[in-house]
Amino acid sequence: MPEPAVPPTPPVPLSALLAREDLALRQIAGPTDADTVIHWAHTSEMADPYPYLLGGELLLTAGVHIPEAAGSGTYFDDYVARIVAAGGAALGFGLAPVHDTVPRALVAACEAYELPLLEVPPQTTFSGVARAVWQLMARARLAELRRVTEAQQSLAAAASRPDPVRAVLRQLAQRVGGWAVLYGPEGAEVASAGRVPKGAGSGVAGRAPEGTASGPAARAPEGTASRPTAQAPEGTASRPTAQAPEGTASGTAARAPEKTVSGALAGLAEVVRPSGPGTPTSAADTASGVHLAAYALGAGQGFVLGVAAPQRDPGDHTIASVAAVLLSLLTGEHQSGSGAARSSALVRLLLGAEPQAVAPLLGAGDWLVVHALPDIPPCDPVAASALGAALGSPLVDLARDVVRVLVPADREPSPQSGWTLGVSAAAAAPDWPAADAQAARALSRAKATRTPLLRHGTHRPALTDLLSPDEAEAHARTLLAPLTTPLSETLRTWLSLHGSWDRTAVALSVHRNTVRQRIARCAALLGTDLDDPDVRMELWFALRHIER
Repeated sequence: MPEPAVPPTPPVPLSALLAREDLALRQIAGPTDADTVIHWAHTSEMADPYPYLLGGELLLTAGVHIPEAAGSGTYFDDYVARIVAAGGAALGFGLAPVHDTVPRALVAACEAYELPLLEVPPQTTFSGVARAVWQLMARARLAELRRVTEAQQSLAAAASRPDPVRAVLRQLAQRVGGWAVLYGPEGAEVASAGRVPKGAGSGVAGRAPEGTASGPAARAPEGTASRPTAQAPEGTASRPTAQAPEGTASGTAARAPEKTVSGALAGLAEVVRPSGPGTPTSAADTASGVHLAAYALGAGQGFVLGVAAPQRDPGDHTIASVAAVLLSLLTGEHQSGSGAARSSALVRLLLGAEPQAVAPLLGAGDWLVVHALPDIPPCDPVAASALGAALGSPLVDLARDVVRVLVPADREPSPQSGWTLGVSAAAAAPDWPAADAQAARALSRAKATRTPLLRHGTHRPALTDLLSPDEAEAHARTLLAPLTTPLSETLRTWLSLHGSWDRTAVALSVHRNTVRQRIARCAALLGTDLDDPDVRMELWFALRHIER
């Protein structure tokens, strides 16, 4: 599966940096707004740093660039104006070795342009200030990652409860501290949880969100529409591919002189409701100081998730995206009835029905069995569900060491980032157990050969195909009769990997000495020399026919 989405690195409040006693920074000009944040620290002695700033910086300078007659002209006004124009968040002026005090004209210019000005004492180095900024950012990022991880786990657990849709909405509302609502295909509210945050005013003018694509971990800025952040089944929203220029999303929010927060969110939901190829799949806006977001669910049936929160933290978009993926699966089942059909199939199997009798409930045609192993174990339910969505099937079994997915044969599995896949041949219901074994062997070989995806049985017609299958199988069973199942499986894997001890050990998850002992035991029981290529060929022939 794709790499797990993570929230962006959060900025650092300027107040937190000023609170560091080891830095001894002092603000001497500019507004003391608690909401002022900095994204990084940058040192420059350029008289015009504008071309080298990205915005959001704490610009540090020792005043080397200041000419002697700067105080009598417009030098400081021009200097500060350029910093503000570049989006600089604050200016730090270092005392010594060039200046003993901060120039009064610089203080006045920062006051005039409302740029926070910090006095950096001689004992505090600029590198120390930059390091403090990164330390604060790292702590904030770690805290946000923990919050997102806990939210993902709680959302996955909520999706397995008796009333999963409302449970997911309740958990989402709790995690963002606001209100979560599911809108149906006709725009009516299907379910909701939490409380509508109180806005800054009684009404708000509607504002059309500006379109922009966002990455899976990025939070869409205010008033933007973004591409979807999670992979969904075929025919649903897919992962983003590139960032789109501002204003590319189609559709506009409902405009009205005044509307409540809930009304604004309902209007934003209409923006992302599927209506054509150009419709954005997520959008954000602000109403009465409340942050709103809407996500078109991937089921393709017109369901929309709306979220209203009093603030917009960096990880909120990631948390809401996980909830949207889960709700996409849940609403897809509800709308199509496939969830009820799968439940019926399971009940009938448990009551003794044959697989071929319940297979029509899952859909017509043959099926593929896919065994998947995550590159970084263990695997959680969200990752397993996302893998099933990427392969185009909700029929996912999360086991302790492998994920199994039953995929319709007309959907060709493709390699998935972060996973190693083994795919069986297409099989009808009576042959599913054999297909399961094929997928397991394909996964073992894929692991040993470090292949992202390996399919079973992809070979050209061979001489063995000219023989009678029944006679070949009878000969194979007679030849391999002395071997137990573990020994024959070890021999099959060892032969398939050209006698490599190390790769066989990796494929079977055993020690290489265990492989040597088993192969030696096979040679003794069969009474043959496994170094003889003719013997190896005959044994491989036999193993292949028993496998069939």
